[in-house]
Amino acid sequence: MDEKQPQSGSRQRIDKWLFFARVAKSRSLAQERVAAGHVSVNGQKVRQPSHKLKVGDRLDIAMPERDLVLVVKLPGERRGPYEEARLLYEDLTPPREKTPFTAFEQATRAPGAGRPTKKERRALDDLRGGPDWSTD
Repeated sequence: MDEKQPQSGSRQRIDKWLFFARVAKSRSLAQERVAAGHVSVNGQKVRQPSHKLKVGDRLDIAMPERDLVLVVKLPGERRGPYEEARLLYEDLTPPREKTPFTAFEQATRAPGAGRPTKKERRALDDLRGGPDWSTD
């Protein structure tokens, strides 16, 4: 009857654990990530979603935004809220490098990005010989 609930010393499938720990949005996405070779367990690439994890395993997960380094603390029992999922692992991911922006860099936008400002629109009208409203 308690066969479905993992024990503290038991092993759990890696795709289930990634889903329970909220690393992947669905179990099928977790399976795809593992099968694509984006997950390493203790330095070894894993390509089978059925690979069993145990407490203390170190996971290196290549995500699109950044790479995660997690250590398994507990097997998951269900996909709960973030606070509950956070208890399943220890995050050893190095902090992101902050790129310093000056006030000028934050205030300016790349040329051609987005809608022109009023000043830029007037400059474009002057360049193109824009509409002459006085001749109507």
